[in-house]
Amino acid sequence: MDKRLKKIFKIIVIICVLVLIVDIGVLIYNNFIKEEEINYFDSINSYEVLDNKIIAVGSNSNNDKGYEKAKITLYDSNYEKIWETLYNKKYNSNFYAVKQDEDNYIAVGDFEANKKEHEESVRSALIAMFSEDGSLLTEKSFQVLGNSKFTNLLVVEDGYIVIGQSIYENMTLGVSDEGGAFIIKYDKELNEVWKHNYGGSKSGLYNDLIIVNNNIYVAGKDSSRLGIISKYSLDGNYIATTTYEQTDTFGFTGITTDNNNLFVVGAKKTSEDQNNYDTDSLIVKYDLDLNKVNEKLYTGEGMERYNRVIIDSNSNIVVAGQTGIYNKEKSTSKLNVFSYDGILAKYDNDLEELLVEKYGNEEDDYFTDIKQINDEYIVSGYSSIDNSYISKFITYTKSGKLIGAK
Repeated sequence: MDKRLKKIFKIIVIICVLVLIVDIGVLIYNNFIKEEEINYFDSINSYEVLDNKIIAVGSNSNNDKGYEKAKITLYDSNYEKIWETLYNKKYNSNFYAVKQDEDNYIAVGDFEANKKEHEESVRSALIAMFSEDGSLLTEKSFQVLGNSKFTNLLVVEDGYIVIGQSIYENMTLGVSDEGGAFIIKYDKELNEVWKHNYGGSKSGLYNDLIIVNNNIYVAGKDSSRLGIISKYSLDGNYIATTTYEQTDTFGFTGITTDNNNLFVVGAKKTSEDQNNYDTDSLIVKYDLDLNKVNEKLYTGEGMERYNRVIIDSNSNIVVAGQTGIYNKEKSTSKLNVFSYDGILAKYDNDLEELLVEKYGNEEDDYFTDIKQINDEYIVSGYSSIDNSYISKFITYTKSGKLIGAK
């Protein structure tokens, strides 16, 4: 072999070795390093303020199988975790709301009971009682049609008033007068006292509730785009329902009162076209007889909605929500992708806009709940970071100035 051929052969060998090294590196990354990447979801769905503490609920999927696990977390006044308990009994599960009852915490949500339910996306509604140190004391499930969940609750002197839904799972055909949105009263031992259902067995849903003048007002939805407020007596007798067209598929998700009026929030469709995703954030004022007084929209560039509403110490209405903008670069022919930012807004009693502040950057940010603590608004939610979603608390001054996030 002459010198020229030897040189060419050497070059070929070196190239092959380099290619082999690269292939081995890729193999190691795919089978070892890549497996160590964290990709999970951790959310706060709602929270309650205690004396110098916060109790919050949501879900977390940071486990070997990636199952969504309902969680309840106690924080100190600096938003540091004191303890956190995961509901590990079943497959996927989630908590949507929590309340304190003396030394215990009552959480509501849903769960999948077994492998078959996991594969068919069937869920049962869940109410669970935890001790002051986070230990599960007792629980009760609820199921009527297949897809059931409890979304919120109130603690009353002799028990708990719980709301949610039980509807057909997936695309199951059928018409049932036993499903839809539910309101149920349990005693302190989680025995059912009374219950009432309302709305369609494919879409009826109650999301939030309050008690005013010895009546229960419940906000939710019926059919696919019909926001509703239902009124009940404290012993569970149905009184009336008012409807609003057209909301998004969540309907009314928050309700509050100044004791003379009701304020509900959600999103309003900008078009009757079911393939049009655009919505405007919506707040509507009703009197206690369910007559509409006024409404206000916040119009952005895509899917805007308000999720939760409170009345602050100055009698202003403060809301937390989000906006979703269509992301053309990430979307495909089979999947529409949106980029989300949080929204903090404030209105006076006549729904005149006082401020609207957006929160977010190139990542996704969701606002789920809001409370006033001293002279600050504290918003709960979660944000995307490196392909994971991390729960957080965001603090604002009452003038709407962002202080920071933890």
